Amino acid sequence: MNPPSETNSLAEARKGDRGLVVQVGGEAYAGAGGVDAAEIERRLLEIGFVEGARFEILHEGLFGRDPIGVRLDDLTVALRRREAAQVRVRFVHEAAVAAAEAPAPLPDEAAA
Repeated sequence: MNPPSETNSLAEARKGDRGLVVQVGGEAYAGAGGVDAAEIERRLLEIGFVEGARFEILHEGLFGRDPIGVRLDDLTVALRRREAAQVRVRFVHEAAVAAAEAPAPLPDEAAA
């Protein structure tokens, strides 16, 4: 598990890592097939890699840990690590994720 509060590339994530998307784009992209960085950024944004989106790494490929399976809010996608390098994320610990997902107390409970 990676340390919390610092931003890293999504390409550095390991199976089980969770966190929030901080930024999309800005990294040099060595893409295949003539696809440039701006096009990859556009595609990632269309998929749902937007600032504040929650993610979890569900799967890593057998060879070179590529591709990765990513749950993004309520969507699951597969990405190559070279594409995932375009996404800056902040990893969070399990306790922080559980606290963020816990329902807010009802007004009567808060007063008691």
